[in-house]
Amino acid sequence: MVVEQVSVFVENKPGRLSKVTRILGEAGINIRALSIAELGEFGVIRLVVDRPHEAKAVLSNSGFTVGINRVLAIEMGDEPGSLARIASALGDAGVNIDYAYAFIARAREKAVLIARVDDVKRAEEVLSSEGIRLLSAEELEDL
Repeated sequence: MVVEQVSVFVENKPGRLSKVTRILGEAGINIRALSIAELGEFGVIRLVVDRPHEAKAVLSNSGFTVGINRVLAIEMGDEPGSLARIASALGDAGVNIDYAYAFIARAREKAVLIARVDDVKRAEEVLSSEGIRLLSAEELEDL
């Protein structure tokens, strides 16, 4: 069960995040999760949004370089050790976490880890066997 994430490549300078989020807001696209990574003079804004393909289109039409990646939305407890349990299960199975970011879903009293892994199918199998729940894009809408 994968979720599509929008990755926007931007110059690392003031106003880029403002422009990206303004474009999405004007298009009525809701941001569910966000991460920013700095890569020297450039950066990557990673977003989980309610309509990823529309987000890609409006951002591309505004001159941004945009990609869509498959990531996992992993539900975890909002308590010490929850992330370690997920990281251990994946690491022990030889699944690499390329990058990840998390947010708290207070309405569910849970946290959500957004993770890009090198083997989605294996990660899904491992996490399922450990009783760790993956969330669909639709379930993210309800958080």
